[in-house]
Amino acid sequence: MQQAGEMGEIGRQARHEGEFQSGSDTEDHHKEKTVDSEKDEQFRVQPKWRKFLAHVGPGALVAIGFLDPSNMETDMQAGADFKYELLWVVLVGMIFALLIQTLAANLGVKTGKHLAELCRAEYPRYVNICLWIIAELAVISDDIPEVLGTAFAFNILLKIPVWAGVILTVFSTLLLLGVQRFGARKLEFVIAAFMFTMAACFFGELSYLRPSAKEVVKGMFVPSLQGKGAAANAIALFGAIITPYNLFLHSALVLSRKTPRSVKSIRAACRYFLIECSLAFIVAFLINVAVIVVSGTICNANNLSPVDANTCSDLTLQSTPLLLRNVLGRSSSVVYAVALLASGQSTTISCTFAGQVIMQGFLDMKMKNWVRNLITRVIAIAPSLIVSIVSGPSGAGKLIIFSSMVLSFELPFALIPLLKFCNSSKKVGPLKESIYTVVIAWILSFALIVVNTYFLVWTYVDWLAHNHLHKYANVLVSIVVFALMAAYLVFVVYLTFRRDTVSTYVPVSERAQGQVEAGGAPAVAAAADADQPAPFRKDLADASM
Repeated sequence: MQQAGEMGEIGRQARHEGEFQSGSDTEDHHKEKTVDSEKDEQFRVQPKWRKFLAHVGPGALVAIGFLDPSNMETDMQAGADFKYELLWVVLVGMIFALLIQTLAANLGVKTGKHLAELCRAEYPRYVNICLWIIAELAVISDDIPEVLGTAFAFNILLKIPVWAGVILTVFSTLLLLGVQRFGARKLEFVIAAFMFTMAACFFGELSYLRPSAKEVVKGMFVPSLQGKGAAANAIALFGAIITPYNLFLHSALVLSRKTPRSVKSIRAACRYFLIECSLAFIVAFLINVAVIVVSGTICNANNLSPVDANTCSDLTLQSTPLLLRNVLGRSSSVVYAVALLASGQSTTISCTFAGQVIMQGFLDMKMKNWVRNLITRVIAIAPSLIVSIVSGPSGAGKLIIFSSMVLSFELPFALIPLLKFCNSSKKVGPLKESIYTVVIAWILSFALIVVNTYFLVWTYVDWLAHNHLHKYANVLVSIVVFALMAAYLVFVVYLTFRRDTVSTYVPVSERAQGQVEAGGAPAVAAAADADQPAPFRKDLADASM
């Protein structure tokens, strides 16, 4: 820290006085900068495939979230209730997810800061507190399906009630401690193996069922929302795919990679992250499509037995082995339960890291990972336990759908700052995104906000017309509901139209960039580069284990 401060002081004095101080400190900084430049040069001369492999990880970890229990539940419900009709929602959701997750990764690489840190620098404290609360609610909303998914897995494996499985999920904190000891990479490999095993089972089931290709293509490319509950299921599908906390997480994960500081190297890193993210998202998209198609084909078959028809009428994670019995037979329950358990624990770990990133970014606070996990898990257990006791597995499945819908409504509060910062000269300088990319992202975001608002109003009006409350109670509830709707819209409008006022981008002269990229590191390059935020963040690398 002292050396960095001295180097910054040398740089500032050189810029103001036009000369450099001589002495042992300057020589030490020169040698240090030369070593860094040599490392950068070694990185630049590496084969492209090695550069790409160095950037693999963030997109894959984010994509694993698309295969968590909430996605499984919403996919199965969409297939059982509407066959292939909602496949287009998955397609649009994945394209939109790839677009905004790429923007989040680019923002981290270009600024050296993740989204929550940039929000803290830009917005007033009270706005940051509101954004932090909403982001924390998103983490908890996403942890609820992991709690229930793990509980369903325990129910299948151990034959215990779902509510008892919910209580057992608190011990996932012990697993997190084990991960910290043995390393997350090993666990990620094991989890990925289980999940891809489950994916292979669904693809095997798909080849056995041989669904109509014409109907599948129609469902994927012809938008339709027919039937009661189609809009709600579509919003839940969208919310399960695009989660707000993933934007904060992805913009932080890329900072755990050592990217050279020049503009050329930063742009190259963005390309590598885009390729890695695209490959991971394509795999996740195909698996989600397979789950919907299998569910839609089995639950809408003409020769469905009365028992299976009853199961499909209220399909939950507990009854999913029905969809895999043609391929796995009696072992379908065990294979599915183990994969479901792995999926839930994988997303729990990413939720914990996302919570750390959100807390550190908005509040400049950190806590031990196991403490963070325990707090989030206890909060998520409360509604899961109540619903599983009162309504059983059916109610738990509906809670998963509801939590996914909540994520969709919370998305604008992470998405709007992201889109504004990516196209702000004060945040990224000349490294702004393409105008076409930004326009498409804004159009899709605006459409999402309109759909969410319409659905909120329509749902409430429908409830108001069919409830049996007293007239005065309806008036009181209406006042509260519309006040919350108004606050929601006002906050969205504020974030959208507020001008950026804080500049966090520090330009580097073309001369300094050229000298650094050429492998040299004279004092002028060191001085000009001293104020640049380092793309590599050791604190985030350590936090991600």
